[in-house]
Amino acid sequence: MDSNNYYYASSQHYDYYRMPSDMQLAADIQKAINAEYSAIACYEKLAGLAPSKDERNKIQEIQKDEKRHLKEFSRLYTNLTGTQPSYQIIEQCPDTYKQGIEFAFKDEQEAVDFYLDISDRAQDPSIKDRFRRAASDEQNHAVWFLFFFSKNPKVSPPLRQGEDYGAKGALNAAVLTLPDMLTYALQDEYLAQARYENIMGTFGYIRTFAQIKEAEIRHINALLPLFERYQVSIPEDISHSFTAAPESIKGAYAAGVQGEIDNIAMYEKFLSYNIPADARNVFTQLRSASLNHLKAFERGLARKYY
Repeated sequence: MDSNNYYYASSQHYDYYRMPSDMQLAADIQKAINAEYSAIACYEKLAGLAPSKDERNKIQEIQKDEKRHLKEFSRLYTNLTGTQPSYQIIEQCPDTYKQGIEFAFKDEQEAVDFYLDISDRAQDPSIKDRFRRAASDEQNHAVWFLFFFSKNPKVSPPLRQGEDYGAKGALNAAVLTLPDMLTYALQDEYLAQARYENIMGTFGYIRTFAQIKEAEIRHINALLPLFERYQVSIPEDISHSFTAAPESIKGAYAAGVQGEIDNIAMYEKFLSYNIPADARNVFTQLRSASLNHLKAFERGLARKYY
């Protein structure tokens, strides 16, 4: 066989084994395109239902991100396949605002996992980068939708065990006083400590969890002076009754992501109230720290060692 024929045969052999993964990647990008197209239509509807100008503006900002994702994913699809993608709505948006933002929150969370999975499997650096960046955007969107959900005054379903404790308790509360905020914040720091102890007790030392566990101690120390200043009783630490070790390291990082999302939404809710400057300063600092922790857990979730 001459060299030209050998090259041709080798190329055919390579293409034969490459096609299934490329076809799956193209199918996943098409699915992401339809998801973004559906989200754009849903957020148009939610912006019209929003109870305030601020919420409407934020939803429209989120919609702009989704339009950018749609454009980027469409370009990636065309570059990969040589054809134009199709566009169809694959999920129907609920008709009420509260159901809609709850739907949007869950949808954004699912998009984070899906986009990180695509990024992990893709070989092309531009595809990896685009989907990783999109996953980060979707995580931020999820935080906003969770915050909107917590502000909605309509009656929520009955609380399950643990949903009146820590960040979940704060998010489910119809009205909050400063003592309530301090209590829920400290409970949530207790929960984080218990969560990381369970994780490292199960899987051994993991640097990310160890470092963030140390940071949570600093958070507790920042909160305690406010309890003394405003004469609020320090709550008992019963956090271990609400935590359990995840089944995998990936599950541990996912639990960390969810915990930080709840934590950030809790502090966003606190900061929407008229509260003393010292409490506002502490809550703002703790929210910023949680945003950094969220990024660390997202990076861990994106790794391939599970």
